[in-house]
Amino acid sequence: MKAAITAFLLAAMATGSAVGSASAATVEHKQAPRAMIASAAIVPPGSTFYYLSGATAAPINPADTDSADAYGDTEAQALSIFTKMKAQLAEMGLTMSDMVKLTVFLVGDPKNGGKMDRDGLTRAYKKFFGTADQPNLPTRSAFQITALARPQQLIEIEGIAAKAP
Repeated sequence: MKAAITAFLLAAMATGSAVGSASAATVEHKQAPRAMIASAAIVPPGSTFYYLSGATAAPINPADTDSADAYGDTEAQALSIFTKMKAQLAEMGLTMSDMVKLTVFLVGDPKNGGKMDRDGLTRAYKKFFGTADQPNLPTRSAFQITALARPQQLIEIEGIAAKAP
C-alpha cells in the first residue's frame, strides 16, 4: 500500500511538472468585453507575489493637512495613490501591469450625498490600467466604508502584484 501511494505521488509530481513546463509562464488577466476590471487573474506556479499595504493619498499641500480639501476629491486622491503604487512597484522591478488584485476602500463623500465616488475612482483608474501603454487590468473589489484615519481621506487602496518566473 505504501509503495502504491509513493508511486501515485511521484507520478502526480512528474505530470504536474511536465504540464507546468509545457505552458508559458505568464500571468493571465481574464476579462469580459468592455469590462474595466479583470474577472480573474491566473498566476502560474512558481510566481512571486508582492503584497502592497493599504495606501492613502499624500496631501496636496504638505503644510496644510487639516483643511477640508487637504487631499482633494476622490479622483485626486486615487491619482496620488496609484502614483505612489507605481513608484513602489518600480522599486521592486515591477510595473502596474504586474498588479493582479486591488482592494479599494471608499468613504462616502459629503459632496456626493454621502455616497462613495465610484466615478472619481474610475477616472483615475483608467489612467493606469487598460491603457495603450499598459493594457492589463487587475481584479478589483471596491467597498464603501465609514471612515479612514483622517477625516479628509476618501480612499485607501491595497494591492497584490505577481511576477511569473
